[in-house]
Amino acid sequence: MFIHNIDPIIFKIGFLQIRYYSLVYVIGFLVTYYILLKLSKNKKIKNLSEEAVEDFMTYFILFSVIGGRLFHFVFYNPAVFWSNPLEILYVWHGGMSFHGGLIGGIVAYFIFRKKYKVAFYDLADVLVLPFAFFLFLGRIANFVNGELYGIVTNVSWCVKFPNVEGCRHPSQLYESLKNLFIFSFLMFFRKKKRKKGTMFWNFVLLYGLLRFITNFWRADATFLGISMGQFLSLAMVVVAIVYLRKD
Repeated sequence: MFIHNIDPIIFKIGFLQIRYYSLVYVIGFLVTYYILLKLSKNKKIKNLSEEAVEDFMTYFILFSVIGGRLFHFVFYNPAVFWSNPLEILYVWHGGMSFHGGLIGGIVAYFIFRKKYKVAFYDLADVLVLPFAFFLFLGRIANFVNGELYGIVTNVSWCVKFPNVEGCRHPSQLYESLKNLFIFSFLMFFRKKKRKKGTMFWNFVLLYGLLRFITNFWRADATFLGISMGQFLSLAMVVVAIVYLRKD
């Protein structure tokens, strides 16, 4: 058994707190910006200029955060949303949905596309790599925060989280390893001859399938034994299979 007593705050400056979780987001966005900027300078993506990268990142950060927050409250905490809808603005209180962030990012692309005629798959096939890697780090940050913990268990590697009854599966770490596997697979797959979009849809398929499996060890509310995150992940699997089967 591991006793969780990790401080999620790296350091404080007055009222400002720097947390591992927020640091993952910041570094993730910066790395994504750097990758796209380098591709624009090398003319690797048609119509992707430096100006376009800056505009895309603005839309992407804004809408992925809005989507993540909105899904978190609508699908996971509707009572809080309806009683205090302004809570969605208090990002420092925590609470983000992966599925909402993904949809928000896609919405950002279509707004961006109105001005810059950059093909969706040209961007998406590139972005899934940093996306998968920082999802790997993000789940480690969830573990550091002591949130999204697993179901009660007596396995030798169970974790006693602060203010949580029983010893729990470290489901955050299971999901972190799942995301690292997806990243490793995509890194290998990108070297293969492939048509546009297969990187993106393989990411969607693998994430949906593996998230569905790993969430059986996560302590979420369920309906007929399936959590909301699993229902949304199954939808990802279905949509990905449909697109991957297209010629």
